Amino acid sequence: MYLSSFIHREELFHIAQRWFCGRMEPDDALKLTQILICDGFVLGQTLQRVTRTLLGRICADCMHEEPIRIKGQLRDALCRSPRVFTPRTRELCREYRANPEYYYAEVPINGALYTDSNHALWGVYRIKRPRRIAEKANRKIAQWIFERVRHRAQEMALERAHRYDIPLDRLVTPENEMVEEFIQAEKVIARSFSDGTMSLDPSVMTIHDVGGIKVVADREDLDFLEKSLSANSDWKVLDRENFRGDYRAVSLILQVPWEREEVCRQYRETRSWRKYLNRGIGEDELKKGLEPLLENAEAHLNLELILSTFEDLVESELGNSIHEERITAQREARVYKGYIPMNVEFLLGYLFAVGFSPRVRIDSLPVRLWGRYLPDTLLSHFRRLYSLPEYDLLS
Repeated sequence: MYLSSFIHREELFHIAQRWFCGRMEPDDALKLTQILICDGFVLGQTLQRVTRTLLGRICADCMHEEPIRIKGQLRDALCRSPRVFTPRTRELCREYRANPEYYYAEVPINGALYTDSNHALWGVYRIKRPRRIAEKANRKIAQWIFERVRHRAQEMALERAHRYDIPLDRLVTPENEMVEEFIQAEKVIARSFSDGTMSLDPSVMTIHDVGGIKVVADREDLDFLEKSLSANSDWKVLDRENFRGDYRAVSLILQVPWEREEVCRQYRETRSWRKYLNRGIGEDELKKGLEPLLENAEAHLNLELILSTFEDLVESELGNSIHEERITAQREARVYKGYIPMNVEFLLGYLFAVGFSPRVRIDSLPVRLWGRYLPDTLLSHFRRLYSLPEYDLLS
């Protein structure tokens, strides 16, 4: 994966690519821990700064910041917001209050929301959870591998057509033979990972929205805000997508600089090192600040900015385009569900688990892209990272 919201994205990408090929270096676990500490703090500080800057352009009184840890906090704030409610938004909020558990209220989220003195919701930022990053990487590499497996299967069909001396379009292949060719092609791809000859293109694995901001305002304010971005010479809009249908919003990918001196100062003055005492790095090392961890750091990072009206946000959180339902639909709509992309998800989940765990050294990788595993296998290795019992009833 190539996470453009991280300032050590190149190093993280190369670690992940080596792990895909089954190659681990002795200091990988320590590097992962350092990257997730450093880049996570930089991203959080940058999200806060950019969100405050954006909201300050359209609302002088919307700087009350509240950390949020579950989706229910966001949806509660949305329904409390004294905006102009339509019959549709009023009904959706009424149904949510009657049964919040039906609306995935306990789904974890890592971010903060912004309201004004009247408790009107104006914005929210969040950092995507590791599991969602791994799922997104699964979908990206699944499509990439599927195209290569299909191409290889077509080559095999062409070879058979040549053997029979007939055009490919006249070749009739029994379904069981087509399935077998696809399986053999998949094995060829898997073997290229195992022998280390597979090289991934970062553009295929790029994820821009690990850090995301959502601004909630009327259409005039949103248009003004979008136009004002071009006046900021330090910020660059890399991409724009206008969603229409059940889900309605404008999505922008912003490239922004992060403020090195300010971020390092905040780390020291807020004694943020205390949050990382259970990550396997000694207290004395953490107290040295972020500066020792900033070698090869990128000067810019990318964020997703969502511009949404209040009515559209209520629909996306409580109505026809509810976020969790869209995630479920994405999972079910994958064209290729072979063992390789699932192993990518397992392996990336483990990569993050290592970086967040008390371990700064691991002996081996629990997943190989060319193997086959059940989720229970990975859960067992997760528990070992934290020295948790296996709950074997027969032990």
